[in-house]
Amino acid sequence: MTDYYEALGVDRSASTEEIKKAYRKKARKLHPDVNPAEDAEEQFKLLGRAYEVLSDPQKRQNYDATGDPEGRPAGFGGAGAGGFGGFSDIFETFFGAGSGGGPASRTRRGQDSLIRVRIDLRDAVFGTTKEVEVETAVTCSVCNGSCMRPGTSPTTCPDCQGAGQTQRPMRSILGTVIQTQTCARCSGFGNIIEDPCQECDGQGRVRERKTLKVKIPAGVDRGNRIHLAGEGEAGLAGGPPGDLFIEVDVRPHEVFTRRGNDLHATVSVPMTAAALGTTVTLETFDGIEEIDVSPGTQSGEVITLRGKGVSHLRGMGRGDLKVHLKVETPTKLTEKQREMLRMLAEERGEKPGESTTEHKGVFAKLREAWESI
Repeated sequence: MTDYYEALGVDRSASTEEIKKAYRKKARKLHPDVNPAEDAEEQFKLLGRAYEVLSDPQKRQNYDATGDPEGRPAGFGGAGAGGFGGFSDIFETFFGAGSGGGPASRTRRGQDSLIRVRIDLRDAVFGTTKEVEVETAVTCSVCNGSCMRPGTSPTTCPDCQGAGQTQRPMRSILGTVIQTQTCARCSGFGNIIEDPCQECDGQGRVRERKTLKVKIPAGVDRGNRIHLAGEGEAGLAGGPPGDLFIEVDVRPHEVFTRRGNDLHATVSVPMTAAALGTTVTLETFDGIEEIDVSPGTQSGEVITLRGKGVSHLRGMGRGDLKVHLKVETPTKLTEKQREMLRMLAEERGEKPGESTTEHKGVFAKLREAWESI
Protein backbone atom coordinates (compact mmCIF):
# COMPACT_ATOMS: atom_id res chain seq x y z
CA MET A 1 0.00 0.00 0.00
CA THR A 2 1.32 3.43 -0.94
CA ASP A 3 2.19 5.74 1.93
CA TYR A 4 0.17 8.96 1.62
CA TYR A 5 2.88 10.99 3.35
CA GLU A 6 5.41 9.67 0.84
CA ALA A 7 3.03 10.47 -2.03
CA LEU A 8 2.85 14.09 -0.92
CA GLY A 9 6.54 14.25 -0.01
CA VAL A 10 6.02 15.39 3.60
CA ASP A 11 6.98 14.11 7.03
CA ARG A 12 4.42 12.42 9.24
CA SER A 13 4.67 15.41 11.58
CA ALA A 14 3.84 17.92 8.81
CA SER A 15 1.28 20.60 9.60
CA THR A 16 -1.97 21.04 7.64
CA GLU A 17 -0.51 24.08 5.89
CA GLU A 18 2.62 22.12 4.87
CA ILE A 19 0.42 19.34 3.48
CA LYS A 20 -1.62 21.88 1.54
CA LYS A 21 1.49 23.51 0.02
CA ALA A 22 2.94 20.13 -0.94
CA TYR A 23 -0.34 19.17 -2.64
CA ARG A 24 -0.46 22.39 -4.65
CA LYS A 25 3.12 22.00 -5.80
CA LYS A 26 2.73 18.40 -6.95
CA ALA A 27 -0.73 18.92 -8.47
CA ARG A 28 0.67 21.49 -10.89
CA LYS A 29 3.27 18.99 -12.11
CA LEU A 30 1.14 15.83 -12.23
CA HIS A 31 -2.15 17.03 -13.72
CA PRO A 32 -2.78 14.97 -16.91
CA ASP A 33 -3.47 18.10 -18.96
CA VAL A 34 0.05 19.42 -18.35
CA ASN A 35 2.04 16.21 -17.75
CA PRO A 36 2.39 13.85 -20.77
CA ALA A 37 3.74 10.93 -18.73
CA GLU A 38 1.73 7.71 -19.00
CA ASP A 39 1.25 7.36 -15.26
CA ALA A 40 0.50 11.05 -14.66
CA GLU A 41 -3.24 10.49 -14.32
CA GLU A 42 -2.80 7.64 -11.84
CA GLN A 43 -0.28 9.65 -9.84
CA PHE A 44 -2.61 12.63 -9.82
CA LYS A 45 -5.47 10.51 -8.50
CA LEU A 46 -3.23 9.11 -5.77
CA LEU A 47 -2.16 12.63 -4.87
CA GLY A 48 -5.83 13.64 -4.58
CA ARG A 49 -6.64 10.71 -2.30
CA ALA A 50 -3.62 11.43 -0.12
CA TYR A 51 -4.56 15.09 0.22
CA GLU A 52 -8.23 14.33 0.95
CA VAL A 53 -7.28 12.08 3.84
CA LEU A 54 -4.33 13.99 5.31
CA SER A 55 -5.98 17.42 5.07
CA ASP A 56 -8.90 16.21 7.19
CA PRO A 57 -7.83 16.00 10.89
CA GLN A 58 -10.22 13.11 11.69
CA LYS A 59 -9.37 11.10 8.58
CA ARG A 60 -5.67 11.71 9.14
CA GLN A 61 -5.95 10.46 12.72
CA ASN A 62 -7.76 7.35 11.52
CA TYR A 63 -5.19 6.79 8.76
CA ASP A 64 -2.29 7.11 11.20
CA ALA A 65 -3.96 4.64 13.55
CA THR A 66 -5.28 2.02 11.08
CA GLY A 67 -3.61 2.69 7.74
CA ASP A 68 -7.03 2.67 6.07
CA PRO A 69 -6.67 4.36 2.63
CA GLU A 70 -10.01 6.13 3.08
CA GLY A 71 -9.13 7.44 6.55
CA ARG A 72 -11.90 5.41 8.17
CA PRO A 73 -11.78 4.30 11.81
CA ALA A 74 -11.13 0.66 12.68
CA GLY A 75 -14.14 -1.56 11.93
CA PHE A 76 -15.81 1.00 9.66
CA GLY A 77 -17.52 -0.41 6.56
CA GLY A 78 -18.58 1.11 3.28
CA ALA A 79 -16.90 2.93 0.46
CA GLY A 80 -14.87 6.05 0.95
CA ALA A 81 -15.04 9.28 -0.98
CA GLY A 82 -11.79 8.85 -2.94
CA GLY A 83 -11.20 11.15 -5.93
CA PHE A 84 -9.30 14.34 -6.50
CA GLY A 85 -9.67 16.07 -3.13
CA GLY A 86 -12.45 18.41 -4.31
CA PHE A 87 -12.74 20.87 -7.21
CA SER A 88 -12.23 23.81 -4.87
CA ASP A 89 -8.70 22.59 -4.10
CA ILE A 90 -7.93 22.18 -7.80
CA PHE A 91 -9.19 25.71 -8.50
CA GLU A 92 -7.11 27.05 -5.67
CA THR A 93 -4.08 25.16 -6.95
CA PHE A 94 -4.26 26.70 -10.41
CA PHE A 95 -6.04 30.01 -9.93
CA GLY A 96 -5.53 31.29 -6.36
CA ALA A 97 -9.03 30.97 -4.95
CA GLY A 98 -10.16 33.13 -2.07
CA SER A 99 -10.55 32.05 1.50
CA GLY A 100 -14.10 30.83 1.03
CA GLY A 101 -14.87 31.74 4.61
CA GLY A 102 -16.98 34.83 3.99
CA PRO A 103 -16.04 38.44 4.71
CA ALA A 104 -12.94 39.14 6.76
CA SER A 105 -13.12 40.70 10.18
CA ARG A 106 -11.63 44.14 10.83
CA THR A 107 -10.78 43.03 14.34
CA ARG A 108 -7.13 42.24 14.90
CA ARG A 109 -5.21 41.31 18.03
CA GLY A 110 -2.85 44.01 19.25
CA GLN A 111 0.90 43.66 19.09
CA ASP A 112 3.01 42.55 22.03
CA SER A 113 5.24 45.20 23.60
CA LEU A 114 8.65 45.04 25.24
CA ILE A 115 10.12 47.58 27.65
CA ARG A 116 13.20 47.45 29.87
CA VAL A 117 13.28 48.29 33.56
CA ARG A 118 16.48 48.87 35.53
CA ILE A 119 16.55 47.94 39.20
CA ASP A 120 19.08 47.90 42.03
CA LEU A 121 20.73 44.69 43.17
CA ARG A 122 18.86 44.95 46.49
CA ASP A 123 15.57 44.86 44.55
CA ALA A 124 16.72 41.72 42.76
CA VAL A 125 17.51 40.10 46.13
CA PHE A 126 14.19 40.84 47.83
CA GLY A 127 11.82 41.84 44.99
CA THR A 128 10.03 45.16 44.60
CA THR A 129 7.20 46.99 42.85
CA LYS A 130 8.02 49.49 40.12
CA GLU A 131 5.94 52.06 38.32
CA VAL A 132 6.67 51.99 34.59
CA GLU A 133 5.42 54.43 31.98
CA VAL A 134 4.42 52.89 28.66
CA GLU A 135 3.52 54.57 25.38
CA THR A 136 1.09 52.20 23.73
CA ALA A 137 -2.15 51.87 21.76
CA VAL A 138 -5.40 51.90 23.73
CA THR A 139 -9.00 51.45 22.61
CA CYS A 140 -10.49 54.71 21.35
CA SER A 141 -12.76 56.16 24.03
CA VAL A 142 -14.91 57.99 21.46
CA CYS A 143 -15.95 55.07 19.23
CA ASN A 144 -15.13 52.27 21.70
CA GLY A 145 -13.18 50.46 19.02
CA SER A 146 -15.95 50.46 16.39
CA CYS A 147 -13.88 52.69 14.06
CA MET A 148 -17.03 54.71 13.20
CA ARG A 149 -18.35 58.05 14.31
CA PRO A 150 -20.83 57.39 17.14
CA GLY A 151 -24.35 56.97 15.84
CA THR A 152 -23.32 55.70 12.39
CA SER A 153 -23.17 52.24 10.86
CA PRO A 154 -21.17 50.63 8.06
CA THR A 155 -22.76 50.13 4.65
CA THR A 156 -22.78 46.90 2.68
CA CYS A 157 -20.19 46.87 -0.08
CA PRO A 158 -21.99 47.29 -3.44
CA ASP A 159 -19.33 45.37 -5.37
CA CYS A 160 -19.37 42.10 -3.41
CA GLN A 161 -22.78 42.50 -1.72
CA GLY A 162 -21.20 41.86 1.66
CA ALA A 163 -19.42 38.64 0.69
CA GLY A 164 -15.94 40.17 0.87
CA GLN A 165 -15.06 38.38 -2.38
CA THR A 166 -15.75 38.82 -6.07
CA GLN A 167 -15.91 36.11 -8.72
CA ARG A 168 -15.27 36.07 -12.45
CA PRO A 169 -15.14 33.28 -15.05
CA MET A 170 -11.80 32.25 -16.59
CA ARG A 171 -10.85 29.80 -19.29
CA SER A 172 -8.20 27.27 -18.32
CA ILE A 173 -6.85 23.85 -19.17
CA LEU A 174 -9.80 22.48 -17.18
CA GLY A 175 -12.34 24.53 -19.11
CA THR A 176 -14.21 27.52 -17.73
CA VAL A 177 -13.69 28.00 -14.03
CA ILE A 178 -14.69 30.68 -11.56
CA GLN A 179 -11.87 32.67 -9.99
CA THR A 180 -12.57 34.07 -6.53
CA GLN A 181 -10.69 37.18 -5.37
CA THR A 182 -10.73 39.47 -2.37
CA CYS A 183 -12.97 42.43 -3.07
CA ALA A 184 -10.79 45.43 -3.88
CA ARG A 185 -13.36 48.01 -2.83
CA CYS A 186 -13.96 46.84 0.73
CA SER A 187 -10.63 44.96 1.16
CA GLY A 188 -12.53 41.79 1.92
CA PHE A 189 -14.50 43.17 4.89
CA GLY A 190 -17.87 43.07 3.13
CA ASN A 191 -18.78 46.55 4.31
CA ILE A 192 -17.52 50.10 4.03
CA ILE A 193 -17.18 52.66 6.83
CA GLU A 194 -18.41 55.86 5.23
CA ASP A 195 -18.03 58.03 8.33
CA PRO A 196 -14.91 56.96 10.30
CA CYS A 197 -14.24 58.15 13.83
CA GLN A 198 -12.25 61.40 13.75
CA GLU A 199 -10.50 60.68 17.05
CA CYS A 200 -8.79 57.49 15.90
CA ASP A 201 -9.00 57.95 12.09
CA GLY A 202 -11.07 54.81 11.79
CA GLN A 203 -8.54 52.55 13.55
CA GLY A 204 -10.49 51.96 16.74
CA ARG A 205 -7.44 52.80 18.86
CA VAL A 206 -5.24 55.76 19.74
CA ARG A 207 -1.72 56.25 21.14
CA GLU A 208 -1.49 57.08 24.81
CA ARG A 209 0.98 57.06 27.72
CA LYS A 210 -0.08 55.10 30.75
CA THR A 211 1.53 54.12 34.04
CA LEU A 212 1.57 50.55 35.28
CA LYS A 213 2.62 49.08 38.62
CA VAL A 214 4.81 46.07 37.96
CA LYS A 215 5.69 43.52 40.63
CA ILE A 216 9.33 42.48 40.30
CA PRO A 217 9.74 39.06 41.97
CA ALA A 218 12.68 38.32 44.24
CA GLY A 219 15.49 36.50 42.47
CA VAL A 220 15.18 38.10 39.01
CA ASP A 221 18.40 38.53 37.10
CA ARG A 222 19.60 40.59 34.18
CA GLY A 223 17.76 39.54 31.01
CA ASN A 224 14.77 37.93 32.77
CA ARG A 225 11.37 38.90 31.35
CA ILE A 226 8.11 39.40 33.21
CA HIS A 227 4.98 38.58 31.20
CA LEU A 228 1.93 40.80 31.69
CA ALA A 229 -0.96 39.30 29.71
CA GLY A 230 -3.30 41.81 28.06
CA GLU A 231 -1.15 44.85 28.84
CA GLY A 232 0.23 45.24 25.32
CA GLU A 233 -1.18 47.33 22.47
CA ALA A 234 -4.94 47.40 21.92
CA GLY A 235 -6.06 45.58 18.78
CA LEU A 236 -7.50 47.15 15.66
CA ALA A 237 -11.25 47.71 15.57
CA GLY A 238 -11.74 46.68 19.18
CA GLY A 239 -9.56 43.59 18.93
CA PRO A 240 -8.04 42.03 22.05
CA PRO A 241 -4.82 43.59 23.35
CA GLY A 242 -1.42 42.00 23.03
CA ASP A 243 0.86 41.22 25.94
CA LEU A 244 3.52 43.30 27.63
CA PHE A 245 6.96 41.93 28.44
CA ILE A 246 9.18 43.65 31.03
CA GLU A 247 12.87 42.89 30.54
CA VAL A 248 14.89 43.38 33.72
CA ASP A 249 18.30 45.01 33.92
CA VAL A 250 20.23 45.17 37.21
CA ARG A 251 22.56 48.04 38.08
CA PRO A 252 26.09 47.09 39.19
CA HIS A 253 26.65 47.35 42.94
CA GLU A 254 29.72 49.01 44.42
CA VAL A 255 30.33 46.20 46.94
CA PHE A 256 28.54 43.04 45.83
CA THR A 257 28.61 41.07 42.61
CA ARG A 258 26.20 38.28 41.73
CA ARG A 259 27.05 34.80 40.49
CA GLY A 260 23.92 32.72 40.19
CA ASN A 261 22.11 33.09 43.52
CA ASP A 262 25.30 33.81 45.47
CA LEU A 263 26.65 37.26 46.29
CA HIS A 264 30.37 37.96 46.44
CA ALA A 265 32.24 40.73 48.25
CA THR A 266 35.90 41.47 48.89
CA VAL A 267 37.03 42.69 52.32
CA SER A 268 40.55 44.04 52.91
CA VAL A 269 42.35 43.04 56.14
CA PRO A 270 45.64 44.57 57.35
CA MET A 271 48.63 42.23 57.40
CA THR A 272 48.99 42.34 61.17
CA ALA A 273 45.26 41.76 61.72
CA ALA A 274 45.36 38.76 59.40
CA ALA A 275 48.33 37.36 61.29
CA LEU A 276 46.87 37.93 64.75
CA GLY A 277 43.19 37.41 63.95
CA THR A 278 40.45 40.00 64.17
CA THR A 279 36.77 40.75 63.57
CA VAL A 280 35.65 42.89 60.64
CA THR A 281 32.19 44.32 59.96
CA LEU A 282 30.39 44.26 56.62
CA GLU A 283 27.15 46.03 55.79
CA THR A 284 25.02 43.49 53.89
CA PHE A 285 21.50 43.73 52.48
CA ASP A 286 20.36 42.10 55.74
CA GLY A 287 22.20 44.54 58.00
CA ILE A 288 25.61 44.65 59.68
CA GLU A 289 27.43 41.32 59.83
CA GLU A 290 30.48 40.67 62.03
CA ILE A 291 33.00 38.38 60.36
CA ASP A 292 35.62 36.52 62.39
CA VAL A 293 39.05 36.44 60.76
CA SER A 294 41.14 33.61 62.19
CA PRO A 295 44.83 34.18 63.08
CA GLY A 296 47.08 33.44 60.11
CA THR A 297 44.38 34.03 57.50
CA GLN A 298 45.80 34.08 53.97
CA SER A 299 44.85 36.42 51.17
CA GLY A 300 42.16 34.84 48.98
CA GLU A 301 40.48 32.82 51.70
CA VAL A 302 36.67 32.83 51.53
CA ILE A 303 34.22 33.01 54.41
CA THR A 304 30.66 31.92 53.60
CA LEU A 305 27.59 33.47 55.19
CA ARG A 306 24.76 31.03 54.57
CA GLY A 307 21.39 32.32 53.35
CA LYS A 308 22.57 35.91 52.83
CA GLY A 309 22.52 35.81 49.04
CA VAL A 310 19.81 36.24 46.41
CA SER A 311 16.37 34.67 46.78
CA HIS A 312 15.66 31.69 44.55
CA LEU A 313 13.39 32.87 41.73
CA ARG A 314 11.32 29.69 41.57
CA GLY A 315 11.81 28.11 44.94
CA MET A 316 12.39 28.59 48.63
CA GLY A 317 15.42 29.99 50.37
CA ARG A 318 18.34 32.14 49.30
CA GLY A 319 21.87 31.74 48.07
CA ASP A 320 24.97 32.51 50.13
CA LEU A 321 27.21 35.51 50.63
CA LYS A 322 30.85 34.72 49.85
CA VAL A 323 33.31 37.09 51.56
CA HIS A 324 36.73 37.06 49.92
CA LEU A 325 39.54 38.21 52.22
CA LYS A 326 42.31 40.33 50.79
CA VAL A 327 45.31 40.73 53.10
CA GLU A 328 47.01 44.08 52.57
CA THR A 329 50.77 44.23 52.65
CA PRO A 330 52.00 47.69 53.71
CA THR A 331 53.83 49.61 50.98
CA LYS A 332 55.08 52.52 53.11
CA LEU A 333 56.96 51.77 56.33
CA THR A 334 58.74 54.01 58.80
CA GLU A 335 62.30 53.14 59.75
CA LYS A 336 61.06 51.89 63.11
CA GLN A 337 58.53 49.59 61.43
CA ARG A 338 61.20 48.26 59.08
CA GLU A 339 63.47 47.54 62.05
CA MET A 340 60.68 45.66 63.83
CA LEU A 341 60.09 43.49 60.75
CA ARG A 342 63.82 42.82 60.45
CA MET A 343 63.87 41.78 64.10
CA LEU A 344 60.91 39.47 63.48
CA ALA A 345 62.65 37.91 60.50
CA GLU A 346 65.85 37.46 62.52
CA GLU A 347 63.90 35.93 65.37
CA ARG A 348 62.41 33.43 62.92
CA GLY A 349 65.76 32.67 61.39
CA GLU A 350 64.74 34.09 58.01
CA LYS A 351 67.23 35.60 55.60
CA PRO A 352 66.42 38.02 52.75
CA GLY A 353 65.90 36.19 49.43
CA GLU A 354 65.76 32.79 51.12
CA SER A 355 62.85 30.44 50.45
CA THR A 356 61.77 27.10 51.90
CA THR A 357 60.47 23.97 50.23
CA GLU A 358 57.36 24.19 52.39
CA HIS A 359 56.35 27.32 50.50
CA LYS A 360 54.85 28.85 53.59
CA GLY A 361 53.31 32.24 53.05
CA VAL A 362 54.65 35.26 54.85
CA PHE A 363 51.54 35.50 56.97
CA ALA A 364 51.80 31.88 58.07
CA LYS A 365 55.31 32.67 59.16
CA LEU A 366 54.11 35.77 61.00
CA ARG A 367 51.49 33.68 62.77
CA GLU A 368 54.12 31.16 63.88
CA ALA A 369 56.35 34.03 65.09
CA TRP A 370 53.61 35.49 67.22
CA GLU A 371 52.66 32.10 68.61
CA SER A 372 56.25 31.49 69.67
CA ILE A 373 56.47 34.74 71.65
